[in-house]
Amino acid sequence: MDNSPQPIADFNSAERWVIESALKERYGHFVAIELADSDLRLEPDAPVLTTCPTVFWSERGCNFLIFKTAEDRYRCQFFYSDEEQYGTGRAEFDELAECVSLLLKLQADHEKQRHGVQTGMTGGQIN
Repeated sequence: MDNSPQPIADFNSAERWVIESALKERYGHFVAIELADSDLRLEPDAPVLTTCPTVFWSERGCNFLIFKTAEDRYRCQFFYSDEEQYGTGRAEFDELAECVSLLLKLQADHEKQRHGVQTGMTGGQIN
């Protein structure tokens, strides 16, 4: 009997639609996504790497990743460089729409901070 783990299914068309729709809503235009695989450590205490389907896109100088870690389980991050990588503060999501929307919201907030935008500033104060 083979006890090796089953591969994680790729992102299906419905999952890709959820991501693409959120991106169109956020940026106001179609954003191309790329499908890839990433090797992740799913258990923090285990040295085993698992190949996970991954969605990647880049927009406005930032790169985004969503990892499918199991059926209806997702992780995500955004990054500008190897030294500047960010997560959401949550290990995993069981709702893809929540994963994408929180990722986009946190990156938008971070983008404002990077540009020195603070609550209460007027348009003339923003560079």
